Amino acid sequence: MQVGELENRNDDEAVAEFNAIYERWHHGELDVALPGGETANDVLDRYVPVLTELRMRYLDDHAFHGDIVVVSHGAAIRLASAVLAGVDATFALDNHLDNAESVVLAPITDGRWSCVRWGTLTPPFFPDAQATPVADAVHLSTDPMG
Repeated sequence: MQVGELENRNDDEAVAEFNAIYERWHHGELDVALPGGETANDVLDRYVPVLTELRMRYLDDHAFHGDIVVVSHGAAIRLASAVLAGVDATFALDNHLDNAESVVLAPITDGRWSCVRWGTLTPPFFPDAQATPVADAVHLSTDPMG
């Protein structure tokens, strides 16, 4: 994810700005850009075709009997996974991925995906009614990219 002017910044203002825009992305505003950086559509336009190609080449081939592991930054993983599997936006925002945690997607019919694990959590994926992801990220030093 190209964060533009926020690159290499970890001050409260930068974290709050990233998280505010990232939250907007999860709520459907995919054309909002990070200052000097990418939009959610830019990220998804690069990310989703790779996942689609891997799915078509391997997972849709009944002779293939393995798993595919894609390594990326947590923010990109959460965004793509939420979009592809229809995971609730608030849940995706509230549940950062710790270092080396993963999201597990499984192919289902008509090119769609099902989310079968998010970090240590399994479905159903419900948002935390008390969560305030932007404020929490600033005050709790949550890694905005996780």
